[in-house]
Amino acid sequence: MSTVARVFALGLLALGMFIYPQEVISSAGEGLVLWWRFVLPALLPFFILSELLMSAGFVHFLGVLLESFMRPVFRLPGKAAFVVAMGYTSGFPMGAVLTARLRKAGEITRVEGERLLAFTNNPSPGFMLGAVASGMLGKPALGIILSSSIYLANLLVGFLFRYYRVTTGPRQSSRLPSFRRAWQEMKEAQFKDNRAFGQILSEAIKQSITTVLMVAGFMAFFSVILRLLNVWHVITFLATLSHVFIEAIPIPILQAFFNGLFEMTLGCQGTIQAVTELNHQVALLALLMGWSGLSVFAQVAGFISETDLRFFPFVVARTLQGIIALGLSQVFLTFVEIPTSTIAIQFPSTSVVFWNTWQASSVMFMGIMTLLFILVLVRQPR
Repeated sequence: MSTVARVFALGLLALGMFIYPQEVISSAGEGLVLWWRFVLPALLPFFILSELLMSAGFVHFLGVLLESFMRPVFRLPGKAAFVVAMGYTSGFPMGAVLTARLRKAGEITRVEGERLLAFTNNPSPGFMLGAVASGMLGKPALGIILSSSIYLANLLVGFLFRYYRVTTGPRQSSRLPSFRRAWQEMKEAQFKDNRAFGQILSEAIKQSITTVLMVAGFMAFFSVILRLLNVWHVITFLATLSHVFIEAIPIPILQAFFNGLFEMTLGCQGTIQAVTELNHQVALLALLMGWSGLSVFAQVAGFISETDLRFFPFVVARTLQGIIALGLSQVFLTFVEIPTSTIAIQFPSTSVVFWNTWQASSVMFMGIMTLLFILVLVRQPR
């Protein structure tokens, strides 16, 4: 963006804030409420945990054990498996934060970092299962369809990105994983980081709080921008203009779509209100959650700004994931007996209570860790 365009956009935004102070306050508050209810409990504990695990050398431990799996499947080092696990567990923007950390530490190359960034950023399981399926839709069973579509689409994107900028580097070792070698690598990493545990813990908490507060700022700021765009009828104009070319799609659905392009959560809420057919709801929700929204884009851009990682491959990956997730959601719906209407399906109330943000993230983390260690055991020499 040129300097003139940037000054004009910021001046217009400042003018809007002065003209509509109540809209700014309410929209910023709504963004912070979403952060407090869903993002903070999903991210903060896992940010602290990731910092502690990295300082304990766990990344090096996994790097040795999972090298023989990650290389042939994703063309990534074994250390990337830690980012995959934490990204799937905690949601945005954990994958970007850890990818940037590995790149700054020189643990991955630039191309490997861009491959890793492409498929380690998803909505958290708590958001998909708790906020969207149980809370907004009132149909917890649809959380399985939505999350399966998102995660499978994400893995397919990761596999496709193994062909991204293939280079002929030094041949990787084909040795099978060894617990002894992995343990030695972890001990060496701990020896290099000779800080006391109290210092490690305090720095992990400080760094995690700083990061999660940055996420809060992004969410509040983009909530304000989106509210002003709606007040100025920009979203309505875009929806109406699109309806001229795509008459089959009603304007309210297009409005929900454009809201979701900017901010995923508000787009999901608008989808539930604007769309009546259940299969159309699921399709648009999968598309928007796969895309993730410009708010998340800004977060990722901010976290990788101190590295040499390029942003455009991430945009391509998000576009691919949104389209693939939409298609997969419709395929999965054909195998599930759910009426295509807005009539609520009766489920035990305990299912709604169980799939809250923290529990869903914890179950996902334990499941991924178990799967990783099963892969390690399978790859062990007999």
